[in-house]
Amino acid sequence: MTTRDSRTPVYGIAVAAQLVDLPEATIRLFESKGLLVPARSDGGTRRYSDDDITRLRRAAELRGDGLNIAGIARVLDLQDENEGLRDALDAGREEARTRADRR
Repeated sequence: MTTRDSRTPVYGIAVAAQLVDLPEATIRLFESKGLLVPARSDGGTRRYSDDDITRLRRAAELRGDGLNIAGIARVLDLQDENEGLRDALDAGREEARTRADRR
């Protein structure tokens, strides 16, 4: 059985809204403010991936915590940056282990 990549856009906006328990208008607002950029079908229909759904849930949580859109954007950007740095650190550690094993 093949596992779907979490970046594969599969959900329409109605399904995404149900999955994150947000009105479609809120998802459109988040998109218009740059909090996420869903893929588009050839016909222009929004398509959301599992990663997009995770990001929408986090944005909704932050909104529930009282952050405004600018604050939500900043937190999400910092989380993305942190994840990238962790990935780079993990890759560096793995490379160091590989080099040490060759000795």
